[in-house]
Amino acid sequence: MQTESLWEHTLTFFPQYLAALKEHVSPDATIAVVGASDGKFVLPLAAAGYRVIAIERDPFALHGGQVHLPGDVNAHALGLADRLKLEELYDRVQVIEEDFLNSDPLSAVCDAVWTSCSWHYSANHHRPLAEFIARMRLLVRPGGLFGAEFMMPVEARHQLVEHYTSPEKLIRLFPTVWQVLLTLRTGEFTERAHVGQLQDHTHRMGLMVAALTPSPSNT
Repeated sequence: MQTESLWEHTLTFFPQYLAALKEHVSPDATIAVVGASDGKFVLPLAAAGYRVIAIERDPFALHGGQVHLPGDVNAHALGLADRLKLEELYDRVQVIEEDFLNSDPLSAVCDAVWTSCSWHYSANHHRPLAEFIARMRLLVRPGGLFGAEFMMPVEARHQLVEHYTSPEKLIRLFPTVWQVLLTLRTGEFTERAHVGQLQDHTHRMGLMVAALTPSPSNT
């Protein structure tokens, strides 16, 4: 990639999700990314040959602008739209500039869906986590994949917010027509300062990948 995401160096389970995609969906599958941000995951998916539907409501993430970085540095950050143009991937990505929780479901289901640490943001706490998960599940066709990495509780205050969750709790939100393929978790780890969090900080993260049973009864 010629361009770099503001989130490029934050920890991710995305390689494990990519491996699941290669095993379970076609090389030209359509992947929905919920909370696309500036394209940390959208661009690699498009570059790999997938068609991508990028859902993001934040104008800064989509169109870029001035940003305050660690080290008391101010800089201009590229948004998703500019990065897609510079990487010549714009024709492989459909950008939907809407709030995922308030928008209508897509007119056509996708082969897979992915989100990265999106539902734990306080802006999404006014709606139950189960609703966020259910709306993501609706995007997936039979035989398709659901993938999410998410923040797990670290501080006492996190225990009071259901959006900081665990693989075990997430599994309960999936009907029996879903098969859980993979769950992973980290212990507590220190992440270096980045945009939006200008000091080193502690996280725990989890991953869940599940497949929808390939049966017409699940449509």
